[in-house]
Amino acid sequence: MFKPIRAVVAAALFTVATYGLAAEMRGDHPDTYVVKRGDTLWDIAGKFLQKPWLWPEIWQANPQIANPHLIYPGDVISLAYLNRVAVDPGPREEAPINAIPLAEIEPFLKNLRVVDSFEEMPYVVGLEEDRLRGAEGQVVYAKGLVAAQPGQRYAVVRPTVTYTTLDPERCCGISNRRPIDLDYRGHDIAGTEKMWNHMTPPGGGDFLGHELMQQTVATVTRGPAGQSDVTTLLVDDKGREVRAGDRLIPVEAQPYDLQFIPHPPAQNLAYGQAKVLGVADAVITGGPRDVVALSVGSLDGVDNGTVFSTWRVGSTAVDRVAVGNDRSPDAVGAGSKVRLPDEYTSHLMVFRTFDKVSYALVMDGIRPVQVGQELKHPDAAY
Repeated sequence: MFKPIRAVVAAALFTVATYGLAAEMRGDHPDTYVVKRGDTLWDIAGKFLQKPWLWPEIWQANPQIANPHLIYPGDVISLAYLNRVAVDPGPREEAPINAIPLAEIEPFLKNLRVVDSFEEMPYVVGLEEDRLRGAEGQVVYAKGLVAAQPGQRYAVVRPTVTYTTLDPERCCGISNRRPIDLDYRGHDIAGTEKMWNHMTPPGGGDFLGHELMQQTVATVTRGPAGQSDVTTLLVDDKGREVRAGDRLIPVEAQPYDLQFIPHPPAQNLAYGQAKVLGVADAVITGGPRDVVALSVGSLDGVDNGTVFSTWRVGSTAVDRVAVGNDRSPDAVGAGSKVRLPDEYTSHLMVFRTFDKVSYALVMDGIRPVQVGQELKHPDAAY
């Protein structure tokens, strides 16, 4: 008796879901599209949907497709009817497409990570012939690799940035913030070798993590012997130069994801909790295909593929009609000031997460992305 009822309910829910998805279709969507090399899932979804991050939902409403997340060059996507999507398989001779171009984020996947502490890690204590810098083919000496065996490989990493939360009352002006760049010991210095335009208020906010940048890879050639606790390693990979103070961590086979499916955040975040922390390459602003660091991570429910919209925090303006033009903003009370609305700037998608920090790629936008901008649900209207 209950089976027919469940079937009717399921069909009704399916119809409602299909209707909702149909409302999100672009009015000018093509009936068919042939996937090409260089396409991304985001780009293809943008041809059919007003909101590319709804791609998973439209596939889930059409269970006849075996694995909708694996789409290959040569596949023909058909959308002749709003409530049906079909894929005619192509030759399957190339790798499946991704949501974003891996080539643009590979350095951030392979070479950057965020940790809570690094002081306990083994570190480079010296280089052959007392050099100040070392490169591929040269020997470095490390302290703290007590159990290291010849042949073991280690990534040489350097602490470069400490991330802290941004003060919402002070996040919108460059002049009252300073970069927290780190020297070879991981101590604060006035910025050199900056990877990010990372600004934070003097005195800092809540600690989020230390960023480690991979310099190169080295292989153990001789472990500690006798009374010496120094391990010898050979730098055997191209990369940046090694210096005393660089840390060592075991090489991981593949510590990151290679497939990203765009989707909205799994949970709502409190206003002011999620911010843009930094823009890569030491620039002040970012745009499409630029990488940014965010103040939220896996502990906040953020995972790879999460899509956010970014918003310029609304300014506080003096109501000049009420107080006139001859009074300084500092001399005007709060009752004569107006908080202007936040302004939408862009959409971005997370591609790597850590506990309290994540990296994202800017996908599209109408204004530049800047440090301190607010992160909201991609469907946010204000």
